[in-house]
Amino acid sequence: MTAETRALSTAEKIDWLRLIRSENVGPVTFRRLLERYGTVRAALEALPDLARRGGRSKPVRILPRAEAERELATLERYGVQVVAAVDPAYPPRLRAVEDAPPLLMLIGNAHLLRRPAVAIVGARNASVNGRQFARRLATDLSGQFGLLVVSGLARGIDTAAHEGSLAGGTCAVMAGGPDVVYPPENDRLHAAIAEGGVIVSEHPLGTEPQARHFPRRNRIISGIAAGVVVIEASERSGSLITARLALEQGREVFAVPGSPVDPRCAGPNHLLREGATLVRHAGDVMEVLDPLLRRRDLQENRGPAGPSAPPAPPPDIPDTARAAVVGCLGPSPVTVDEVIRECQLSAAVVATILLELELAGRLERQSGNRVSLLFFG
Repeated sequence: MTAETRALSTAEKIDWLRLIRSENVGPVTFRRLLERYGTVRAALEALPDLARRGGRSKPVRILPRAEAERELATLERYGVQVVAAVDPAYPPRLRAVEDAPPLLMLIGNAHLLRRPAVAIVGARNASVNGRQFARRLATDLSGQFGLLVVSGLARGIDTAAHEGSLAGGTCAVMAGGPDVVYPPENDRLHAAIAEGGVIVSEHPLGTEPQARHFPRRNRIISGIAAGVVVIEASERSGSLITARLALEQGREVFAVPGSPVDPRCAGPNHLLREGATLVRHAGDVMEVLDPLLRRRDLQENRGPAGPSAPPAPPPDIPDTARAAVVGCLGPSPVTVDEVIRECQLSAAVVATILLELELAGRLERQSGNRVSLLFFG
């Protein structure tokens, strides 16, 4: 499904805010609703009935229009740009990611997000050598080769990567609101990026980062970029989560080797054993990325822009089909394709039933197009 990119009207931004802020609506559900109903307004109208058919006994909470209007007014007052996935300013590679945020909150220079990008991530407790290498690599990739360097504004490697690419082009993806500096000591760096780079978040202003936000943040970091470079990371670090997400998104993964006796190097060394590209300098990164960046990626313009033809009416689903899908689900995640095969139902019917269950609060979506059933009591 493709569609031309366009900027949303104020009324459309309010509708998009209402839908993504409504109960049990995440990025994948947002996309499915838009594909099914054609417009966000139609999807909003369909929410109560979908949740009821999924087994919801009380009304699903839809963000009131007045609250969305207040949020949009506050964002504009603080100079935060609201960019939808259909907007030309939205990062083109991120647009193609299945669970890409429908809306991004931007502070700074949105035009930088049109540049080819590379992510640099790594340990918060990075060594002096690791930070120096990250800073030099970011300087070369942004200044010499014109790439946007993306990272998460964390301590250590992230901070060094932003510092090295401030002059050439840097993007900080926040785990909380775009205005909430974490860690606090990076307040000056945050201000410098707001001035000369770009700050990105999917969260409302004032949102304090929580533990669950960081893995979600990482899929935006890898999604914006054509490749991810890992410099110093333990084997259980968030940086390896970013590398895994990068692989799932079809991105290139790079790693900087380190001492086998330093726990901070265990992650990159493991990635190298698994086939990641070894990085000694910026040229190693560009040797892999340059041919990819020269090719026009036809997937970049994909995204939740709405169907080019009128959407098909929702299928008439018997209760036996709903029971069959629920019977295929459990607390352990399974792929949607497995559910379709096991239940011997059409993809459209299964997708609608899963949508109903999720809006009812009974289904959780996992990475890799997997779903699990939530049990209560």
